[in-house]
Amino acid sequence: MRNKPFFIGIIGIAATLLYSLAVAQDAYVAEAKRYTALVSKPNPLWNGPTSGPTGQRNKSIIYVSSDQKNDGAHGVGQGAAEAAKVIGWNFRLIDGQGTVSGRRDALMQAASLKPDGIILGTVDALEQADVIREIAAKGVKIVGWHALGKPGPGRDLPIFTNIATDPIDVGKAAAMYAVADSNGTAGVVIFNDPIYAIANVKTNAMIDIFRSCTGCSVLMVDDIHLKDIPATMPQRTAWLLQRFGRKWTHTVAVNDLWLDAMPPTFIAAAIPGNGFPKSISAGDGSESAFERIRKNHYQIGTVAEPLRLHGWQAIDELNRAFAGQKASDYSAPVHLVTSANIKFDGGRHNEFDPDNGYRDRYRKIWGVK
Repeated sequence: MRNKPFFIGIIGIAATLLYSLAVAQDAYVAEAKRYTALVSKPNPLWNGPTSGPTGQRNKSIIYVSSDQKNDGAHGVGQGAAEAAKVIGWNFRLIDGQGTVSGRRDALMQAASLKPDGIILGTVDALEQADVIREIAAKGVKIVGWHALGKPGPGRDLPIFTNIATDPIDVGKAAAMYAVADSNGTAGVVIFNDPIYAIANVKTNAMIDIFRSCTGCSVLMVDDIHLKDIPATMPQRTAWLLQRFGRKWTHTVAVNDLWLDAMPPTFIAAAIPGNGFPKSISAGDGSESAFERIRKNHYQIGTVAEPLRLHGWQAIDELNRAFAGQKASDYSAPVHLVTSANIKFDGGRHNEFDPDNGYRDRYRKIWGVK
């Protein structure tokens, strides 16, 4: 019995530690819910540029899309085409069709047409670095969308600027929503395509959030290339259900494409649309994702980027490059779309198109009607 005080002391220390961990976890869940409410507020105000060069004349630009089957690349291309018409430029789109060789061929074809500027529509700049350098050496101005791991001018490559919502914030928003929705108990499978620098940044940001949530666990980071999703995901989803069972409560993917391919397997497994695992996308905000969220059908959220706005921004950034001015350094704020706010910000059209007057802002800058 001489050791009784010692054991009582150990028990007391353990109890204090457990209590401290519980308090910290409760605080983290509360912060996740606060942050989720913040980034899902509808109708974010315009915080982009209000001045810049007037529209440069007689310009020809080409939008090189990584894959027009990707709703992100497709949506930005639509916005860029719309803005190019407004500013009075010749616009053309070339589709890389989802392969490395296809993207390279698309860039080479674009270069052969001798445009004034090229927009990289989710063409990873590191993947095509040699071609990009060759094109830029001929005096062609290059703007990227999701071409680098973060927004802003390229440091090691001749890219005037890269357009994106900060991918760290995008990954954080998706992961924090999973923490909040699960009350800090999420068992997560993360889907990533490691080919893309921006996807890796999002994934690492998500992992950091889940590591800070003591009651959460990352069951697996599953690397599946975008081009392989249609053929791979049905069988992969069934395998994940068998392996993790009820431990798998949430899915977070770096964009909506993985989530597009999962519902048939869930239906076959008799999992209801509002059941587990719940799915969240860290990027883009596709039409199909909006439809699933609206119907509460195998997806509860997407960190939707303003694709058409980004297309307009791409034209504005090229205009600044043609005028010999610096990039605007604008990065659209992170925005989480859920069933609670989907009717706002263009959600009725199955896309996130902010009601902040960005079209009129750019028209005024360019001096066009």
